[in-house]
Amino acid sequence: MNRYSYKNLNVYQDAKGLVVDVYQLLKTFPVEEKFALCDQIRRAVISITSNIAEGMNRISDKEKAHFLGFAYASMMEVDSQLDVSVDLGYLTLEQYNIVEEKIDRIARQLSALRSKYNN
Repeated sequence: MNRYSYKNLNVYQDAKGLVVDVYQLLKTFPVEEKFALCDQIRRAVISITSNIAEGMNRISDKEKAHFLGFAYASMMEVDSQLDVSVDLGYLTLEQYNIVEEKIDRIARQLSALRSKYNN
């Protein structure tokens, strides 16, 4: 088995794309948010891919499902913070909707993969 097979998962590839997209969006946020909201969003979005990688390299199915749950939770954290960013005027609704579509797709993928290991 390839230890790094998580890299071949569509959900990992899509989540990695989300990281890049979110980092690009954060470049447009006000400077005063650099160490506040931006930092929190960056930690949460990178946690998605990290938890997928860590989970898929766990031995038991229960552990795999557990870490995929962490990835899902981090993604919901990103979604809520970007939603608030719209209210604060840091993102347009259009920018948020584009990212939200990606989050929805990744959420479905994570749920399906987690179900596979939650037998």
